[in-house]
Amino acid sequence: MDTGTLSGPVRPSQSPGGERRPAFRPDIQALRAVAVGLVVLNHLWPARLSGGYVGVDVFFVISGFLINSHLIREVASTGRIRLAKFYARRVRRLLPAAFLVLAFVLVAAYFLMPFPRWESNAQEVVASALYWENWLLAAHSVDYSHLTDSASLSQHYWSLSVEEQFYLFWPLLLLLLFKIRARWARLAGVAVVGAASLGFSIWFTDVSKSQAYFVTPVRVWEFALGAVLAFGGAKFVLPRIAANLASFAGFAAIAVAAVLFDDQTAFPGATALLPAVGTGLVILAGAREGRQWHTPLSSSPPVQWLGNVSYSLYLWHWPLIMLAPFAFPDALAAGALTWQVKLGIVAASLLAAYASKRLVEDPVRTWRPLSRATGMTFASMAAGMLVVCAAAGGLTWTYQRHVDQAARELTAERESPCHGARALMPGSGCADPFGPAKTVEMGPANRYYTAPADCPPPMSRYSASDGTKTTTKCDFTQGAANPTVVWLVGDSHAQQWQGPLLSIARKNHWLLYTSYLGGCPFADIRALQYGRDTVDQRCMSWTKSMVGEIAKTRPAYVFTSFYSRHEPAADHSGRSQEEQYQDGLNAYWSKWTAAGATVFVLADPPLNGLVRATDCVVLNPDDPRQCAVDRSIAQPADPLTAAARASTDPKVRLLDLTDYFCDQRRCYAVIGKVSVYYDANHLNLDYSLSLDRIIAAAAGIPG
Repeated sequence: MDTGTLSGPVRPSQSPGGERRPAFRPDIQALRAVAVGLVVLNHLWPARLSGGYVGVDVFFVISGFLINSHLIREVASTGRIRLAKFYARRVRRLLPAAFLVLAFVLVAAYFLMPFPRWESNAQEVVASALYWENWLLAAHSVDYSHLTDSASLSQHYWSLSVEEQFYLFWPLLLLLLFKIRARWARLAGVAVVGAASLGFSIWFTDVSKSQAYFVTPVRVWEFALGAVLAFGGAKFVLPRIAANLASFAGFAAIAVAAVLFDDQTAFPGATALLPAVGTGLVILAGAREGRQWHTPLSSSPPVQWLGNVSYSLYLWHWPLIMLAPFAFPDALAAGALTWQVKLGIVAASLLAAYASKRLVEDPVRTWRPLSRATGMTFASMAAGMLVVCAAAGGLTWTYQRHVDQAARELTAERESPCHGARALMPGSGCADPFGPAKTVEMGPANRYYTAPADCPPPMSRYSASDGTKTTTKCDFTQGAANPTVVWLVGDSHAQQWQGPLLSIARKNHWLLYTSYLGGCPFADIRALQYGRDTVDQRCMSWTKSMVGEIAKTRPAYVFTSFYSRHEPAADHSGRSQEEQYQDGLNAYWSKWTAAGATVFVLADPPLNGLVRATDCVVLNPDDPRQCAVDRSIAQPADPLTAAARASTDPKVRLLDLTDYFCDQRRCYAVIGKVSVYYDANHLNLDYSLSLDRIIAAAAGIPG
């Protein structure tokens, strides 16, 4: 990540020609080293340095200080900011290395990653090249269908996008502020903007933490904090003892945040003040010339060298981490990177950072044809963006060709009597049911959530309180006067069963309604938002409304399922999850059985991503038995299944298909030459379709 030029312009020194030029700030260079070190260590050892992501916030404050110092000095001396030259300098400083890494990402994705990953990586490379990656990730963070997506190779460009979006408008704001003659009023203007952003950050983090992490307005205050320090400049210099205390407190604040924060911290709201203010204290303390307590370490050659390559190191480390499992699958332990591989990634990242700094960043930044001609700089920027986007488009086109081929192959294979779960049917006689899969890459043909082509779009009726359309009506009745009405209802763990249910519905000419709300347990409980300790009013109001709406249709069957093991009930009564769920489920099921329905409870399949590496099959294509997990671990107790077993209503029936995922000892990730799972916790559509006859037989329905 860029944090300005290498000189920290707060202690002006006299040049031979009499001009005052900015002096080098080794303390800021050390802060850069700390920031990038925290980020890299967090990405490699997240459990050991759970809050290392605060390194990004350190970068933002440094950037706000350095860039604003340059801008303030320019507008103070000339009365204007040469915007074209300002942006041209940033283009020459940032884009060469950024484009180099993006080009590497596209090539590496093609040669090392399975083809289903190509499209998402290509999309995010385009977003990164055009500097709107943060908004794409913000959109994905609140889209339930994207929550289990694998991270892309360029995901870390979100912070670069935030920074450049900030500098699109900030110089204009400075120009307006400098029309005010009073210095204190300018400072107050910056402070007001920063305070407004901080207030928004606190509010939005509470409302939507995952989305708040990426959006630009939430981060503006950190740059503004750096700007406030730049306005103070050398006019506010702490006494020696106070400066040492301030820098100690600043480094300590950053360290405390890095060690104590984790993915459950309400970040970047008010908690982001700790690392940001800590960074500000170090910068403020450094305005005083002379040695401080940290000088022997912070000014040491290794620390200064790391700070010097921090931008390139930030760019390179993430794709190398993400590519390592695919490049060296034999060097992994249970699908995870070993410490030896991690150390190798650190070494490779440092080497790549040094090489790109020495051979790309610095030469292009100072190359005369560009530095002398602003227009040429912008033309080169446009050309670079065009080339990167065109290459990403080529990868997307190649991806689509693979998708079409995979779909044709799947269609041909599905009729095999040993395909998928059928290999475990009694008397099947299929050889090696747990052997290698024909296809280990999960593409569009494997998506459990694919909307059926012969059903209309979701209806506005039955929408959730936020307008989410939840329900689709699939009419296979061929005009029958009194059709059999069937519902499939729940969250995405009900949705993963829609493939076989649609197959059965077509054969039996049902009127099938499918109704899902992501992360929402369909029970009369006090539900929490998925992954958060906040009451989910949207879910609770939707289920209370839908239970009656379903009963009104007088269904013959209601199939239901959801991820109850990780969707806790929280009525604070002290009762167990099983007790709360049993009462809440019986309350809803009884309304459906009273309306004449038989309720089929689809037991959740064995766990995947929580008990094995999500990419285990991809990394062990020739020996998927490496991915087998003990049955007791893969299929722990489930409140939904327990409630169905305990029900005394004869019209509530449990469909537990665990024996088609496991033998008596272990549960498998490949069965009948088919990968069982699409992602970390949902079934591969191809595998679920192989269960259609099994589900129909278990339910006593023609299949």
